[in-house]
Amino acid sequence: MYEEASPSDGVRVLVDRMWPRGMRKEDAHVDEWLQDVAPSTELRRWYGHEPSRFPEFRRRYLAELGDSGHRRAAEHLRDLAGHGELTLLTATRDLGHSQAAVLAEWLTGNP
Repeated sequence: MYEEASPSDGVRVLVDRMWPRGMRKEDAHVDEWLQDVAPSTELRRWYGHEPSRFPEFRRRYLAELGDSGHRRAAEHLRDLAGHGELTLLTATRDLGHSQAAVLAEWLTGNP
């Protein structure tokens, strides 16, 4: 989210439930904000970005993507990915242990 936007990014989608602190919407270069594809508040709080919890977070989050609260947003994200370049945006600093990493794997069929 904090990196410079690039023309090669394609559609830029924020996949966080909350808007990043200190980021003005006018400066964000976000095409869509899919709050409903983000992990539930309960799962996000449980995880707390603890890398040791990431495997269980990943398992639970993948399960959430199929539930009624996430399904429509997840399908929309998959549709966007099928029509060109897509950049997933998150304010998380540890990208390898983020919902964006899980979504990227899920979108490419490698979960």
